[in-house]
Amino acid sequence: MAQNGIGNLESSVYKEKKYDILLTQMRALLEGEHHTVSILSNASALLMSELGDINWVGFYLMNDGGLILGPFQGKPACMHIAVGQGVCGTAVSRNEIQVVADVHKFPGHIACDSASNSEIVIPLRDKGRVVGVLDIDSPSFARFDAVDALWLERIARIIEEACNWDSQ
Repeated sequence: MAQNGIGNLESSVYKEKKYDILLTQMRALLEGEHHTVSILSNASALLMSELGDINWVGFYLMNDGGLILGPFQGKPACMHIAVGQGVCGTAVSRNEIQVVADVHKFPGHIACDSASNSEIVIPLRDKGRVVGVLDIDSPSFARFDAVDALWLERIARIIEEACNWDSQ
């Protein structure tokens, strides 16, 4: 059964149409704003309200060579993650999207919420360097696929462009 938001059970065509609307909503929400914390706060709130079958969405930001918790929606989370550790740290060290169907099988997975079973992490960049990640968890296994990766990367690019990373 499909979720009200964008979930893993919808047809690809329907899912892409919903993501296209979400992309438009994100652009409109962030237009004219450049304060990083405000942008990330509203971006996480919009994603939480519009994506179906997720239990956590938020950002980790690079700080002193590691990741520190940024704005998010969901249960309390790990505050510090080392680069190369867990799904988020791996996304940073490889500078590539991580789509994990079963987090319990991911080497070194950091379990912040025991209800999470799958995860997608998209690196955020500024001038070619990774400045943070967008992290989304789901209680369902294999919640995220190539369609999610494609559209969430597009959304991440909108967020990157809106942020003033030099003043965070």
